Amino acid sequence: MNPSQQPKIFVAGHRGMVGSAIVRTLQASCGADCSLPWSTEVDPTKTTIITRSHSELDLCNQAAVQAFFAAEKPTQVYLAAAKVGGIHANNTYPADFIYQNLMMQGNVIHAAFQHGVQKLLFLGSSCIYPRLAEQPMREDALLTGPLEPTNEPYAIAKIAGIKLCESYNRQYGVSHGIDYRSV
Repeated sequence: MNPSQQPKIFVAGHRGMVGSAIVRTLQASCGADCSLPWSTEVDPTKTTIITRSHSELDLCNQAAVQAFFAAEKPTQVYLAAAKVGGIHANNTYPADFIYQNLMMQGNVIHAAFQHGVQKLLFLGSSCIYPRLAEQPMREDALLTGPLEPTNEPYAIAKIAGIKLCESYNRQYGVSHGIDYRSV
């Protein structure tokens, strides 16, 4: 981010449990630092938090996501948006879960890169870890065993999002000044 440019933070999934908590936290901290934790210091009184409902922006629509990034020019992104559901929904609509989550993640992460977003935080899920992972779960348990079958399509999509962030960092990180992280 250009030092003179004030942050415009896009919170994708702002109506969900995690996304709404991110928005509340950012709003509450605007007196101190409204930007992502690893950002350079800026004037937080000029920070803009951008949100869009699904009806305003379908994250599965690549053209719409590209147009949004071109128009809004966010400098930082929190990617908390996801298609989620319970056991019944996961068993009934596995193709919807993997497809929609892959599309949302791919569209947002790629558009962020194409439009110069340097800081992106992708939210994963505990379901990405093996079904029988030791408790408490450790990050290095990722991809060490079979996933819970009922939410495997969702989990695989989330793992793909994590790997997409890692891949953008590996290919473009230092040379393009980007830092795409997942938690």
